[in-house]
Amino acid sequence: MTDSPLALHSEVVRPEWVDGNGHFNLAYYAVTFDHATDAFLDYLDLFHDYTARSRCALFALEMHLAYVRELLGGDPIRFTTLFLGFDDKRLHFFHEMYHGDEGRLAATCELLFLNVDVGRRRAAPFSAADEARLAKVKAAHDRLPRPPQVGRVTRLRHRSAG
Repeated sequence: MTDSPLALHSEVVRPEWVDGNGHFNLAYYAVTFDHATDAFLDYLDLFHDYTARSRCALFALEMHLAYVRELLGGDPIRFTTLFLGFDDKRLHFFHEMYHGDEGRLAATCELLFLNVDVGRRRAAPFSAADEARLAKVKAAHDRLPRPPQVGRVTRLRHRSAG
């Protein structure tokens, strides 16, 4: 039974990821969320030997990254992952990035991935064994609260100009 999102990855903001403003550059947030995604897919057994075993791989379809609080070079960062759902060919999950020492939320990332037959370059269904494994993780995560950023839409909220 899971009583919190998965904590599978952490790292440190590297000096080469710091921009001219002295903070963690926006592009490298995506890089570190990709590292967290690799850890999650490995946890699901859909990463390292998955292509050799199934002739499939997971491709990103959509990514929504929201920046919440600034991070600086050398800051420790840790990630949590919540498995939101899946169907016969897709995975939907959500990462939160936190300052590793202070515990404050720094960014979120919601992702949708597609299972692809790498020989045909077409969407492919998960195997029954993979679906059974995904169902177990999803059932545990269904009991967890959804962060307010899940399903967030990008838009400019109207404010008066005065």
